[in-house]
Amino acid sequence: MTTTGADRATALAGPWWWSRWRSAVLDGGLALVSALECGAEGIPFARDAGVPVSAGIVFGLLAGSVLLLRRKWPIAVVLVSIAITPAQMGFLMGIVGLYTLAAAEVPRRIIVALSGMTFLGTLIVTFVRVRQSMARGDLTMGDWFVPFAALATSLGLTAPPVLLGLYVGARRRLMESLRERADSLERELQLLAERAEERAEWARSEERTRIAREMHDVVAHRVSLMVVHAAALQAVARKDPEKAVKNAALVGDMGRQALTELREMLGVLRSGDGGRGRTTSVSVSAAVPLAAVGVAAAAAASRVAEEEGPYLSELEELIGQSAAAGMVVDLSVEGDVRSYEVAVEQTAYRVVQEALTNVHKHAAGAKTHVRLAHRVAEIAMQVENEPPPEPASAASAGLPSGGNGLVGMRERVLGLGGVFVSGPTDAGGFRVSAVIPAV
Repeated sequence: MTTTGADRATALAGPWWWSRWRSAVLDGGLALVSALECGAEGIPFARDAGVPVSAGIVFGLLAGSVLLLRRKWPIAVVLVSIAITPAQMGFLMGIVGLYTLAAAEVPRRIIVALSGMTFLGTLIVTFVRVRQSMARGDLTMGDWFVPFAALATSLGLTAPPVLLGLYVGARRRLMESLRERADSLERELQLLAERAEERAEWARSEERTRIAREMHDVVAHRVSLMVVHAAALQAVARKDPEKAVKNAALVGDMGRQALTELREMLGVLRSGDGGRGRTTSVSVSAAVPLAAVGVAAAAAASRVAEEEGPYLSELEELIGQSAAAGMVVDLSVEGDVRSYEVAVEQTAYRVVQEALTNVHKHAAGAKTHVRLAHRVAEIAMQVENEPPPEPASAASAGLPSGGNGLVGMRERVLGLGGVFVSGPTDAGGFRVSAVIPAV
């Protein structure tokens, strides 16, 4: 983990303009050495200039101590070193100042200009001093030695610190860029982790809703018919034994069908065959992971759809079951009958099934009209019931309402890009309409 923002500022806090105490101690030591050097060099300068030696020492100490400001004002340090070059002072200050200037965030034209001034100043002073030494007889070299010594000294005092400073500055900027990039990547990873967690939570919620919808569609309709048939069986058990036996057989058939569909879905959920290979990256706990449950639910739904339907061709059988329970149902089909994708047929079938279930629950005995229209690019269905003959008939069967039927139908239709509308009619009944794209 990298240190970013305010944490880095706190960790690197130092006195005044220094970022670290170590840097302050280093600069203090360099300034002390530079001041001592310039102070010692101020003695011959004072003698040559005809001023008191103490003045030369004080001047040298003050000039050399300017190196303490090299990180804050590197240009000023280099200018001071250039100014005292004729006095043959500040060699250390000139070298360190040029290095700091080249490594700092300073425009290249300023670095080139000050480096050139330092080079020329050192070249001229060295040339004059060497010639004077040869004139006094201190040196017995040829005339070629004067320009050679001046050029070599100037290059030796200027080129190495500038080149080293440029290298260190470039490396420092590169490291800073890499650190910023690492910080940016860390922030992006945190955002991605948060978004992944949000998507996982959304997926869990979607799978819960999907499981609830599948369970509701599989069980609710047949159980509602069982309750209606059981109520009819109770009413005619003594008056018409033959009809009671018929109703009892219907109740048994409905129960077996409901158990078969429920067992089919729960079997896939328990085995996890449809989702075991896809959920290996999900953490396993003592309970079944929700992601695995969601995949299993989807596999169960598709397996039921592919193997057992429901298909639109089974719509007449569905209506026949409702008719056997005492509902008067009128079915009308428009357009050329054709097959659709499994999801389209299953959704259309479930819409009609749930609408009939709601009629059993809330308007028992009401005449119901089921209309199915096969169009060029879509399939439309409408289930409309008239007002029930007896207002209290809905409660007589004792059918509870979970309030999820219309919600589940809407989710299914909208999930396929269709349109779903439901609501009471002016005549006092209820209408459910849906249009689903054929593809």
